[in-house]
Amino acid sequence: MTESAVRTDVLVYEEGTGDSCAQGDVAILLHVPHASAHIPHSVRRHIVLSDEDLMRERLRLTDWYIDELFANTFPMVRSPYSRLVFDAERFRSNDDEIMAAKGMGAIYAKTSDGRPLRSERLREELLEAFHDPYHTALSALVGRLLEEHRQVLLIDAHSFPSEPLPCDISQEPRRPDICIGTCDVHTPEELRQISRAYCDAVGWSVQRNEPYAGTFVPLEYYREETRLHSIMIEVNRSLYMDETAGVRSDGFASVKEGLYGLLCGLAAFYSI
Repeated sequence: MTESAVRTDVLVYEEGTGDSCAQGDVAILLHVPHASAHIPHSVRRHIVLSDEDLMRERLRLTDWYIDELFANTFPMVRSPYSRLVFDAERFRSNDDEIMAAKGMGAIYAKTSDGRPLRSERLREELLEAFHDPYHTALSALVGRLLEEHRQVLLIDAHSFPSEPLPCDISQEPRRPDICIGTCDVHTPEELRQISRAYCDAVGWSVQRNEPYAGTFVPLEYYREETRLHSIMIEVNRSLYMDETAGVRSDGFASVKEGLYGLLCGLAAFYSI
């Protein structure tokens, strides 16, 4: 599948190396929606934060380096824009989205600590410009993969801060190294077991659906297409970066190597 066939201005597709993790007639796709910090000027001019405050908010909310940490064997789709432009993993309707109560639905109106970010009047404009075409392109890509393969596994890749943000639903201060997010329909129990066993072997603490729950499935296929599997892997940022400075730490290379092993373990499930 060529990049030109699935790339738009809001969704970037990158081929994997395809070098060692054989998975049979199953397409494995990495989904990285929150790794970019880019905010175009047309969007920035409507954000009411100062440059300094905006820099701090991006530091808190960006899944720093996750695209690099997961970039190995499998194809990857990622957003080239910050989640402060649009959040691809939030439901379009505020009625369906639990984080909308905190002003952080698909289009954020508030910051992670509850301050005003932008006017709600811009919500529909930003949905139509960014959120909607992202989901249209991603659903089309997943649909083509389902036509071409027996099954599709979507690996939803994220990071999280070592301490809860004010907006977080879970305020439990003790956070694991790895959070595995699952769905009762789209996540086979074997994938959860493989993930836990691997993390235990590496020495990473791991929890299921804590501090963040669930995994991404394009709405068109949610609870409908059982050939589409999905699992979320969230990495504690303290493992691989200085969260205050926003730079990689000495642990970066070992975490990248460990994640490669985890991805290969998940792929091996489909090779049986």
